Amino acid sequence: MNRDLAQGLDTAVRDALAAVRAADPDAGAELAELRRRRLTRPSVVLVGETKRGKSSLINALLGVPGLSPVDAAVATATYLHFSPGAAAGAVAYVPGMAEPVEVGLRELGAWATGRSGGRAPRRIEVTHPAPLLQYVSLLDTPGVGGLDPAHATVALDAVERATALLFVADASAPLSQPELEFLVAASERVDTVVFALTKVDAFGGWRRIAEDNRALLRVRAPRFADAPWFPVSARLAELALDLPASEQAALVEASHIAELQHALVELAGRGHQLQLANVLRAARAELARLEQAAEARVQAAEADPAQTARVRAERSALAARKRTESRQWALLLNTETQRARVEVVGLLRTRIAELQADVGARIDRLRGDGLAGLPDQVDAELQAVAVRLSEDLRATFRQVGERVLAQVFDDEELAGMLDRLNATLRHALAAGPPRDGAGDNLLIALSAGGIAFMAGRGAMFGASVLGVGGAVAGGLLVPVAGLGLGLAAGGYVLYRRRVQTDRQQARAWLRDVLAEARAALQDEISYRFSDLQYALGVAVDDAVERRLRELDAHIAEIDAAAAEDAAGRARRRAGANAELQQFRSHLRNVDEVLTRARALAPAPAYGQENA
Repeated sequence: MNRDLAQGLDTAVRDALAAVRAADPDAGAELAELRRRRLTRPSVVLVGETKRGKSSLINALLGVPGLSPVDAAVATATYLHFSPGAAAGAVAYVPGMAEPVEVGLRELGAWATGRSGGRAPRRIEVTHPAPLLQYVSLLDTPGVGGLDPAHATVALDAVERATALLFVADASAPLSQPELEFLVAASERVDTVVFALTKVDAFGGWRRIAEDNRALLRVRAPRFADAPWFPVSARLAELALDLPASEQAALVEASHIAELQHALVELAGRGHQLQLANVLRAARAELARLEQAAEARVQAAEADPAQTARVRAERSALAARKRTESRQWALLLNTETQRARVEVVGLLRTRIAELQADVGARIDRLRGDGLAGLPDQVDAELQAVAVRLSEDLRATFRQVGERVLAQVFDDEELAGMLDRLNATLRHALAAGPPRDGAGDNLLIALSAGGIAFMAGRGAMFGASVLGVGGAVAGGLLVPVAGLGLGLAAGGYVLYRRRVQTDRQQARAWLRDVLAEARAALQDEISYRFSDLQYALGVAVDDAVERRLRELDAHIAEIDAAAAEDAAGRARRRAGANAELQQFRSHLRNVDEVLTRARALAPAPAYGQENA
């Protein structure tokens, strides 16, 4: 059956790509590129809500307690990539740094949770000789819930590179709304999903929770109603490792970790077929889009006066709004950006004041040579301020964009424009009006306090792990270049010259350093909001113009049909219908093969009725 399924997948992918390429060469080229990706080792991405036990589960699967940091207060959008290696080690990829940074395994928790004192890394690659990694790479993603969408952004970006997903829920409660929404979004990119239900040792009612989860999936994500669930206990697996070998068997069996390990190895053996299924899933989304366009052409061929009137009315209303409200949109955009700029500057002042008070108190407590380490402490604190400010900017930019767009477009219009708006925003922010000294990861050494300031358009915060942005569950995504701030070499020189062991001089030095840091960041904030105002203005104008062109093309098709005689309209209608039926036929074939591809998911070693 596997050979027949592999052949069916290969044929379906080839046919679907040919159909998409014929109708939309650009989309066809993107799918072909996806098809050409070489699969060196299957990759399983662990996704799920925060505090569901993903990191503990990875440690249990690898048999290495504490390898993936278990921390309830994850503060960054970092993900960890576990791959095989002769020796254990880790490197962190930090924005603005040309080379990865070697990280000791004991420091992995600090780096992954943003407490390393430097800029937070985008990803950390961990190598280890664990047996499971010889078959499959594992990616531990940030949690997808809470109020901060950056973690979901990173997780969805990692999903783009997944061979299969391991969705982690726990036995404390049924799947939450954010979990279900994320699963729906992720399943558009990856065909095969396996579920793990963690902490079953701590919750005696886990079987009822498992049933509730399957019921929720039948309603919200019916594709996964019959997907395999693996109830596991990472805690029991870890406790077993502390026992003599003769006493481990009972706890290992109760943890059910071995069943999930075998399932992942089984998935790895089907990596090529899983990759084909993922390409076919992506092709299906393109075919569905083309089907909708074909339906519109069929309607246009009818030359229905009522439809013509509706489309013309929509076109006239949008054009009139562009003429009469464009100035209002510009004023709204200016008001929102200025308001948000004042808020962020206020946050900056508060944080610098808190930092000055905190470090000033430390100076009072330091004795003699203790002052010697003060520059290093201030450097780390300034970097932390810059990281938090970058996160503030990302969240604020998104809020400004959503407020403006909510006033310009209604929900239905906005839903259809978001992908284009996000793409236009990324382009406009990257190609906005240049300013003196602007550039990628530009480092500016200032004089008074010896501050080193870095602002890079290339270091995206919240846009993507690997530089490829995308909307989260259809939302607005405004990429924000990260900030770096710390002491330049001059800052250390000035400190040694002026301070030595004098507390009063240390306070004066600190005052100068923080005043310069605040001024540098305040200027950069003003530049950023100017960039945002420009980019949003371009994006709104572009979205309106694109929609007008679409409506003009639709009206032209209706007019062309109306200008023909009955026979001509019949031929036009027949051609449009033939095209529509062709897309529907392709979709039926794709759906049939994808239904068969569900067999690629492993089955639990024990019955689903016990899961």
